[in-house]
Amino acid sequence: MPFVVKARDGVTDLYGLMFKPANFEPARKYPIVNHIYPGPQSGSVGSRSFSAARGDTQALAELGFIVVEIDGMGNPSRSKKFHEAYYGNMGDNTLPDQVTGMKQLAQRYSWIDIDRAGIYGHSGGGYAAADAMFRYPDFFKVGISEAGNHDNREYEDDWGEKWQGLLERRPDGATNYDDQANQNIAKNLKGHLLLAHGTMDSNVPPYNTLLVVNELIKANKDFDLIMLPNRGHGFGNEPYMVRRRWDYLVRYLLGAEPPQAYELHPPAEGRTPPGS
Repeated sequence: MPFVVKARDGVTDLYGLMFKPANFEPARKYPIVNHIYPGPQSGSVGSRSFSAARGDTQALAELGFIVVEIDGMGNPSRSKKFHEAYYGNMGDNTLPDQVTGMKQLAQRYSWIDIDRAGIYGHSGGGYAAADAMFRYPDFFKVGISEAGNHDNREYEDDWGEKWQGLLERRPDGATNYDDQANQNIAKNLKGHLLLAHGTMDSNVPPYNTLLVVNELIKANKDFDLIMLPNRGHGFGNEPYMVRRRWDYLVRYLLGAEPPQAYELHPPAEGRTPPGS
């Protein structure tokens, strides 16, 4: 279901998609889960072409969630002002728009339980999901962060310099990259966080996640970690990762116990999966 909410400025329209369970009951209260990809080269919604499933968003909704994707400020295909909304401040990650948009939806629909908010994402979305857990620790209760570029000084220089700017070192030793680095705010974690990374990721090297792990340990925080051996960057759709992601949200956000070691299988031979 497409929807429109206002951005952080209270004026700009933001567009998004909402996924509800097929057996939706308006009298119930459902946890809300944000599937995020902040950009700034594309947004959470991604392609505007038709896709019945949109990855696993609809499948996740069937487990008892309201799943949303919101294109926050800072993404292309609109005005230059909209695109450059958080230039030089990559730690923004559209999160002010995600939070205000989710709150507006909860005010609009009584069946959204805004006190049970979760977030997940991969790559830039993994960066944003962990960032959300650290910057909004009282709002987001559960997060899954996969293959995140948690500090863009440890990612491709052309990416960081394109969106954050050239590194500037100040007289006190601080830099203009400090505020975008997730490890610097990891101590704020309050909820349940699952971090995942492929050990052979040549796009976002795994030490990006280990930077965050190190600071979480220093801060004596509980968290969960999956390091997938011999995996590159694109492990997010592997059955094991999908199952662990679903289980994490079911257990800590829905408050139910998922089936033990449930196995996901591809469609039967000769059948085309929905949305392919």
